[in-house]
Amino acid sequence: MADPQGFMKVVKKDAPKRPVTERIGDWDEVYAEQPAAERAREVAEQATRCMDCGVPFCHSGSAGCPLGNLIPDWNDLVRRDRWGAASERLHATNNFPEFTGRVCPAPCEAACVLSIAENDTGGSVTIKRIEQAIADAAWDGGIVVPQHPVISTGKKVAVVGSGPGGLAAAQQLTRAGHDVTVFERDDRLGGLLRYGIPAFKMDKSILERRLSQMRSEGTHFVTDCEVGVDLTVEQLRARFDAVVLAVGALRARDNTTVEGRELKGIHLAMDHLVPSNRECEGDGASPITAKGKHVVIIGGGDTGADCLGTAHRQGAASVTQLDYNPELPTERDDERSPWPSWPMVLRTSPAHAEGGVRRYEVAVQRFLGDEQGNVRSMVLAEVKVSRDAEGRRHVRPVGEEVELPCDMALFAIGFEGVEYSRMLDDLGLSLTRRGVLSCGPDWQTTAPGVFVCGDAHRGASLVVWAIAEGRSAARGVDVYLSGHSDLPSPVHPTALPLAVV
Repeated sequence: MADPQGFMKVVKKDAPKRPVTERIGDWDEVYAEQPAAERAREVAEQATRCMDCGVPFCHSGSAGCPLGNLIPDWNDLVRRDRWGAASERLHATNNFPEFTGRVCPAPCEAACVLSIAENDTGGSVTIKRIEQAIADAAWDGGIVVPQHPVISTGKKVAVVGSGPGGLAAAQQLTRAGHDVTVFERDDRLGGLLRYGIPAFKMDKSILERRLSQMRSEGTHFVTDCEVGVDLTVEQLRARFDAVVLAVGALRARDNTTVEGRELKGIHLAMDHLVPSNRECEGDGASPITAKGKHVVIIGGGDTGADCLGTAHRQGAASVTQLDYNPELPTERDDERSPWPSWPMVLRTSPAHAEGGVRRYEVAVQRFLGDEQGNVRSMVLAEVKVSRDAEGRRHVRPVGEEVELPCDMALFAIGFEGVEYSRMLDDLGLSLTRRGVLSCGPDWQTTAPGVFVCGDAHRGASLVVWAIAEGRSAARGVDVYLSGHSDLPSPVHPTALPLAVV
């Protein structure tokens, strides 16, 4: 059994990172490579901090991991040097632990019992690090192999979109014996895993090896194919018995009301990230580069942090990140976000540790340009954020205006929902007020035989939620086609993370 005092004997230790001066000079992952034996020893030691709690909130769907990852189980197996068994237990609930171990913000760690009083316990178990180590060790040891279906149902399923939700649904349905084809409108597979997440957070070879496994299992992939345009909905319906929509929520939020928004050098975040990722893929230099420029990122979330790290590697002269919200505390406020809910605390990503300035409670008032129509600066003002009786947010200037040098501005203020498309029109589907697609308890939309999962249903969210929804929607499709299913369904379409409202 686990050592209930392990956290008192072993100090929490995160995965080592490469020096900042080294990593901002390339696009390799920020974490340092370790010899296999050293990594195994350190991670096994960290796993001993897990108490195997009587009620493990870390894999509670409402507070911790929506996949229901059996975290105490594989922590104990790693502690006992049973890495193969740990991989089996991990893959039982998560199709792509090498993705989540790199890019998931780890709600499981926030829900760890050791997070109740971090000053006394030393902090949560390093679940994310252990997960990535198990997955990488499994790949290095040849444990991860194709899992071929044992039957063939004769049914054909189309999955539209190759992000984590679509890939999870496709892999589950292929293994259940269905003939699955994934359609991707881009030239490469992966969705935001490919072109949204920078290579310094997840090297694309990690994605490629999983895609190779899926091809070996029998999943088919078609790129450069936009359903509704290159392949009509009528053709799709004629060829397939069921359809899964995993098209994401890529309609970026903009602020076109700001004076000077039309100036050259002002872009949406994804217009910066996508071509920089394409450059890393060998497609040539990005037309939007921060080299030698004073860059201002509007938005304080993960996408803004991705732009920050990208700007560092492109050689920006300076980078400033703006957030109209107040600076968050460094420790959990039990009244605002009590354990085991997601804590409202200040987070510092590896990109923030690389440089740049963060400014809080400020908002852009207008952009100023030069004679050639290029942005040269922006005018900021201190602001206060309030909400009205209906919950609508209002941002009100309260302080003096300040001019800030700015040769390049990036809006990283979130996403409004699913992009409008002919495919949705031809399927007879409309978006909700939140800009997403609704579904019934079986993940089926109002179009018979058409299912939805991931950000297209939930809105822009975490990769772990996309995988959970993809796995759950796969069960809905399997029941629809076969009348029953042995596939797991970790989340319900109405599931939400635990939060204080």
